[in-house]
Amino acid sequence: MNNKINIRVGAESDLPQILNLIKELASYEKAPAEVEVTLGEMQNWGFGKNKLFDFFVAEENNSIIGLALYYYKYSTWKGKCMFLEDIIVTESERSRGIGKLLFDEVVKIAKQKKVRRLEWQVLDWNEPAIKFYKKYNSLMDPQWINCKLTKQHLEKL
Repeated sequence: MNNKINIRVGAESDLPQILNLIKELASYEKAPAEVEVTLGEMQNWGFGKNKLFDFFVAEENNSIIGLALYYYKYSTWKGKCMFLEDIIVTESERSRGIGKLLFDEVVKIAKQKKVRRLEWQVLDWNEPAIKFYKKYNSLMDPQWINCKLTKQHLEKL
C-alpha cells in the first residue's frame, strides 16, 4: 500500500470524477449503456435536502482513484442496516490495497452507526471481488434471489 493514498469523506466537488469511476465500473461489468444517473441527480441525491447516499473516496496526487458508496436501509427483523452499493477502484490502481482501505472505512462507519447488518452484492463471475470479500469471512448467501423492477418495468405497471 502506498502511504500517499488518502481516504476521506466524499465532497460534492468530487462527483464528476465519481461519475467517471461509475462509468468505468459499468464497462468492466459489461454494461456501459446502463449508466443513467446524471451529475445533477448525484448532486441532489448525495447533497440535497433528501440525501440518499454517502461515500468515501481514495485520493492520490489530487486525483480520485477509488470510491465506496453506501446508504442506510431498514430491515423488519434487524432494524438499521447499511448497504454498500459499490467499491470501485480505477483499473490501473487495482491490487494496491485501495479497496481494502475503502472497505475498512465503511466497516468503521457501520460500527460507529451501530448498524445490525452490512450488506452488498457481488456478481457471480467477479472472482477478484469474491476472493476479496472472502478474506473478511463474509457470508455469501445463495438462498436469496435478487429481484428488481426497472424504470421501464414500473412505467408499464
